[in-house]
Amino acid sequence: MLHFFYSLFFRIALPFVLLRLWWNGRTKPDAFVRWRERLGYAEPSKEPVIWVHAVSVGETIAAAPLVKALLRRNPDIPVLMTAMTSTGSARAKALFGDQIRYAFSPYDTPGAVRRFVDRVRPRALVIMETELWPNMIALSKQSDVPIFLINARLSARSARGYERVASLVKPLLRSISWIAAQADEDAGRFLRIGARPESVSVTGSIKFDVEISDEVRSAAARLRLKLGTDRPVWIAASTHEGEDRQILEAHQQILAQYPNALLVIVPRHPERFDNVAELAGSMGLEVVRRSAAGDTSDNDEQPFQVYVGDTMGELLMLYGACDIAFVGGSLIERGGHNPLEPAAWGIPVLSGPHIFNFETIYNRLEAGEGVYITPSSNALAECVVHLVADKQAAESAGHNALAVVNANRGALEKVVDGIVERI
Repeated sequence: MLHFFYSLFFRIALPFVLLRLWWNGRTKPDAFVRWRERLGYAEPSKEPVIWVHAVSVGETIAAAPLVKALLRRNPDIPVLMTAMTSTGSARAKALFGDQIRYAFSPYDTPGAVRRFVDRVRPRALVIMETELWPNMIALSKQSDVPIFLINARLSARSARGYERVASLVKPLLRSISWIAAQADEDAGRFLRIGARPESVSVTGSIKFDVEISDEVRSAAARLRLKLGTDRPVWIAASTHEGEDRQILEAHQQILAQYPNALLVIVPRHPERFDNVAELAGSMGLEVVRRSAAGDTSDNDEQPFQVYVGDTMGELLMLYGACDIAFVGGSLIERGGHNPLEPAAWGIPVLSGPHIFNFETIYNRLEAGEGVYITPSSNALAECVVHLVADKQAAESAGHNALAVVNANRGALEKVVDGIVERI
């Protein structure tokens, strides 16, 4: 019954959703492009595909090693990646070019999902992390498509939310062929809210299998030369509205101790690039934007104090050009973002206190003394100043973070093996 009302609500809301999509498309054309795919009118497949669903940029990046491994293991089976956002779709194209197909995910109405499934003919549906779309799952199951929930995580907060709609969630979980959970705690929560015990495994997080290519390392080294090798450089990555000012205030405190310090700030969403650059300027800070400056600087003395990372797909490289990394979405109750990319560079990792989205990963980093949790902007500033002043402490923290990454690698192979065995 709850599923019926969910679908009814979505059907009623759909005209308004499309209207908003059109409205956003007036200023952001990518938001409206290929809108028919969102109603299920994807390009028909000549043969069955492995459908990999990754909602936005973060999930797309997390899915990339998995997709690459599936292409190596089964080069004859085409892969279709879907995303809900234009930035997620664009990131997938940048990563894979013409190796795979792309489409926007259909809106979760019975008609749109049914059309999509009939047209793309999925051989399997691979869902990244915890995107439980009722009609996507129910209609894929109805079409005998095996469904895999990969890199699955479930915070205590999310589990409590799902328990409130147990009559909707339990049938969905029982339709999933395999849940590859990141940790024992995640597996236990999935079981508690209705998953079948035989369908749940603990594989670890494929995010620990992050690889930094020689090309990315070279690009990071070139950028650092331009930013300045004789100044402290720290990055605040994937920041959200509500914490940018806190980070910029922390940087002002750092500048009082180290006047040549540089903050690289990378907003999570591209529509906020302008706002963050303007905010930094309004606070009296000298600002340079990567899109304008690239790897170059007109002044060898690097007078700027804030470098805004306003390009897409370069975050991993930007981490490598910095000495210390703060991972955003954590000074506000957003739940944090993936800290493993800076950890893989072997640099100190800092975070605010709100990290429930990556609870298991942060627990392992804390156990390995590979992360600093800073509860406020003042504490953030103090921590950066401490690490700049104490090179040995910074080196130790970076070494510990990298050691945690290396100790937890191997999930990717387990996940790929599990998928291949089941399709």
